[in-house]
Amino acid sequence: MILNILLLVVGFVLLIKGADIFVDGASSTAGNFKVPKILIGLTIVAFGTSAPEFAVSMNALANHSTDMLLGNVIGSNIMNILLILGVAAVIHPINIKNNTVKKELPLTMLISTILAVLFLDEKLGNGINSITRADAIVILLFFTIFLYYLLSLARRKQESDYDEPDEKPKFNLLVSLVLVVIGIVGIIAGSELVVNNAQAIARSLHVSERIIALTIIAFGTSLPELITTIVSSKKGEQDLLIGNIIGSNIFNICIVLGIPVAIFGGITPGSFQMVDIIALVASAFALFVFSETARKINKTEGILMLMAFAIYYTLVIVL
Repeated sequence: MILNILLLVVGFVLLIKGADIFVDGASSTAGNFKVPKILIGLTIVAFGTSAPEFAVSMNALANHSTDMLLGNVIGSNIMNILLILGVAAVIHPINIKNNTVKKELPLTMLISTILAVLFLDEKLGNGINSITRADAIVILLFFTIFLYYLLSLARRKQESDYDEPDEKPKFNLLVSLVLVVIGIVGIIAGSELVVNNAQAIARSLHVSERIIALTIIAFGTSLPELITTIVSSKKGEQDLLIGNIIGSNIFNICIVLGIPVAIFGGITPGSFQMVDIIALVASAFALFVFSETARKINKTEGILMLMAFAIYYTLVIVL
C-alpha cells in the first residue's frame, strides 16, 4: 500500500510537468504552422490527453471488463466538462469563439446523444442493451465527419473568426515537436502510474468495478485533461483549453470506445444505470448552453458545473 501511494505521487509529478511541457510545445507548434490554436487543441492536444483512456479501454476490453471500458469513457467525458471546465472557469472565465458554439459543440452533443441512444435497446423494444460492432462502426463514421471538419478548418485558417494576431513562436518547429512528444510521454507515463496504483488501492478496499471505473479510472485518465486545462488557463491559452476538452470528448466516444468494440466485438453494459447516461448527455448540453450565452463560461457557471459534478458523483456512490 505504501509503495502504491509513493508511485501515485510520482505519477502526479509526471502529469503536471508533462502537461506544462506539452502546452508550451503545442502552442509553439501552432505558431510555427500558422494554424489556429483551437485546431491544435482539437487534434494534437486532444489525442495526446486521450491516449491514457485509449490504452485503458483496449486493455479493459481485451480482459472482458465491459464496466471498466464504459466507465472510463462515460466518467471521463462527464469529468472533462463538469469538473475540468468547471475548475478552469473558476480560475478564469473561458471565452468561446463563435465557430465553436455553432459547429464543434453541436457535434459534441450529437455524438454524446448517439452513444446514449445505443444504451436504450431494451427501452426501445430492441432486446438486451448492447453496443454492437455495427454500432461501433457507426460511431467511427461520425468521427470521419469530425475529421472532415478539422480538414476544412485547416483550409479556412484565415477565416476571420479564427484570426489570431501574428506572434513569434516560442520555439522553432523541431524543438516544439520534441516538447510535444516529451510532454505526451510524461502525461501517459504519469497517467499509467496514477491509474494502476489508485486502482490497486481501491480494490484493496473492496470497491465495486463500476465505482472504480467511474471514479478512480475516469479521474486518473482525465488527469491529463485536468492538468493541461489548468496550465492552459493560467497561460491564457484558451483555444487550446476548449479545443482539448471538445476534442477529447469526441475522441473518447469515437476512438476510445469505437475502436476496441469494432476490434473485439459487441459489449453489453453491466451495472451502468440511467443516471450515468443522463449525466453524460446533460453535461454536453450544459456546456453548449453556457457557451451560447455571451460566448463565455463565467465563474458562476463554473461553480454550477462543479455543483452538478458533486451531485452526480454523490449519486454514483449512493446508487
